[in-house]
Formats: sequence, structure tokens, C-alpha cells
Amino acid sequence: MNYSSLMDFFAHFAFSCKDRNMATLITHDRASLPLTHGKGVVLFDGECPLCLKSVHILRRLDWFNRLDFQNARDWDQIPVNNANLVQERLIEEMHLLRPDRQKAYAGFRAFRWIAGRLPLLWCLYPLLFLPGIPTIGQRIYLWIAKNRFHLVPCHNGICTIPSKRK
Repeated sequence: MNYSSLMDFFAHFAFSCKDRNMATLITHDRASLPLTHGKGVVLFDGECPLCLKSVHILRRLDWFNRLDFQNARDWDQIPVNNANLVQERLIEEMHLLRPDRQKAYAGFRAFRWIAGRLPLLWCLYPLLFLPGIPTIGQRIYLWIAKNRFHLVPCHNGICTIPSKRK
């Protein structure tokens, strides 16, 4: 049994029961590499420190390599798709381009799709479908997205995520 089918089994089981240079570093300059078919593509704001940190965390949680990441500000590098993406909206909130490239999810729906593919979030995944949770989740997501530059300290145009204090 390969990882992909094992992950799909557990997903089904769980449901049943700093700057542009940093963005380039996080995307590992994937523009020069073809995106693997079968992966969702997380489209994020590469100039947002909170977004960059979130992408870093998602990469570490993506044990089965089910996601690719693309800076949404690099419009020309976004994979060819039929999802009717709007560049301005990609900067306002994270989007997830499905593996079939026919549809994209934004905000909370993107997070929910991602949660179903990351093993450490599988226990949370079924809860994300409970009545009311999508509405509340989207409101919280939009508030964070709207205030993301205020949630991270910025001085003289340089934003950083504070490190953990011991």
C-alpha cells in the first residue's frame, strides 16, 4: 500500500468517525520545476510574514507531500487552471488550487481542504464540517487575513515573527 492510498484511507476514516526573497526561499524556486500532478497548490501572499510562517509550518506537516506552494504575487508562475482566479483576491486571502486545477477554495474552505491532507490535522478535520463551523471559521479567517500585517510586529518596513522565548 503506498502512502497516497494510506493517507486517503485515513482521511476517509477520520471524516467518517519577510520579504520576496523569503517567499522565493519558501517556494524553493519552484517556477523552474513542474508541479506534480495530484497535488493541491497553496497560493499565498509572499510579502506577508504571517503567511510565510504559515507556509513553513504547512510544509513541515505535509508528510505525504500532497501540497505545493506558490507565491500568489508571482501571477505568471501560478499553474494553468480553470478556476477563474482573481489576482487581487489571492492577496487578500489564501487560496488552494485543487489537484484537478478546475476549482480553487479560499480562506477557511482552503484551510479545511488542507486539514484533510495533513495527518496531524485529521482529528480536527471532521469537526470543520459541523453546522456553523464553516461560517464562524470563515469570519475568523477573514479577520486574521485583514489584520495580518498588524498581528506581526513591523519596524521600518521589516516585519518579523517573534521567536519563542525560553
